[in-house]
Amino acid sequence: MNDFTRWIDLEGAVNVRDLGGLATVDGGTTRFGRIYRSDNLQGLTGRDVRQLVTALKLRNVVDLRSGPEVRLEGPGPLTKVPEVNIHHHTLFAEGGVYTDVEADTIEADKVLPWTEERLEEDLAELRVTGFYYGYLRDRPDSVLAALRALALDEGAAIVHCAAGKDRTGVVCALALEVAGATREAIVADYVATGDRLEGILARLRSSTTYRADLDTRPADDHRPRSEYIERFLSVLDDRFGGPLEWLASHGWSEGDSRLLRARLRD
Repeated sequence: MNDFTRWIDLEGAVNVRDLGGLATVDGGTTRFGRIYRSDNLQGLTGRDVRQLVTALKLRNVVDLRSGPEVRLEGPGPLTKVPEVNIHHHTLFAEGGVYTDVEADTIEADKVLPWTEERLEEDLAELRVTGFYYGYLRDRPDSVLAALRALALDEGAAIVHCAAGKDRTGVVCALALEVAGATREAIVADYVATGDRLEGILARLRSSTTYRADLDTRPADDHRPRSEYIERFLSVLDDRFGGPLEWLASHGWSEGDSRLLRARLRD
């Protein structure tokens, strides 16, 4: 896997990369130019839009941000491009007031933002599984809808949240599982965001939507670590028999898998 070939350099986003070039369990690799992942796309320049839409043939954007994030940040430039379809599938605000910047940890006495309160057994579960499984438990409809949008057979697709780390990381991990990527490749793709962490945090701190959440913790606390995504995947393995089985239990079909595999493999 060569990360240098996977990064997409833009002026208005810093954590943009291709899901192509990742090793698969059958000895192959995922396809380039089909699905990308990114941090917030609100700051794209005209040059960025031309690169994405004209050069990379972007046609579908999967936006995982919460409703408040979208309202506060305003419409992004891709919403004004007729060729591009926007699919908003919120996973709710994860750990800060509006953002996912605290998704790596949980405090037992903290009321979580996506509900009024949690029963003690729910909090105990979250201590074990982390926030990532909470996305799936609370919004399986959004998770499946996001994956189905990525599988659409029309141009390229990109999935993003605010930092492109937690919400985007979970959806991309599931997409890569469906495509048959190795666990090692999935973990490597997840932690690659750390290479751009300084730029990601600088971008988010420039917005009042995210600054307060970011400033509550040291920068290194936001770094993606392999154990976070490994723990998430092991929870699905232990409880459901694997990510594919979890998807199937919520209505994902073999036909859905064929379409997504076709995007990333064929």
